[in-house]
Amino acid sequence: MPHQVHTSTLQNVARGALGTFMIVAGTGHLTFARQEFQAQVPDFVPLDKDTTVLASGVVEIGLGLALLALKGQNRVRMGLGLAAFYALVFPGNIHQYTHHISAFGLDTDAKRLGRLFFQPVLMGWALWSTGALQALKQKQNDRT
Repeated sequence: MPHQVHTSTLQNVARGALGTFMIVAGTGHLTFARQEFQAQVPDFVPLDKDTTVLASGVVEIGLGLALLALKGQNRVRMGLGLAAFYALVFPGNIHQYTHHISAFGLDTDAKRLGRLFFQPVLMGWALWSTGALQALKQKQNDRT
């Protein structure tokens, strides 16, 4: 039986902020930042860039709502899923950097390169704020 993971007030606030960020970003995919998000879609993605942006926007809104609503083990799973999502969209950030694409105020290679280092921060934020890191550590300790 899995251990119950409890999150602190700071983790709950951080998760709420991340969930809100995801909802706003997802809304941006569908409306005000649609063209900028299209610029980040790598050429190897087999779908139309607009379709990719719209679909990922819906997914981001869903992930944000789930971050705000889920409890217990479902919240831990959400953290793992969100971290995986951030890993899956990382090629878009690399594409923006390697193709020198200006979007979201990232108008120099230095800014675009700096953005690449923020993706692991988002992954860590998702894992920590949902208690997924704690759950993974507990699972590892149970094995030893």
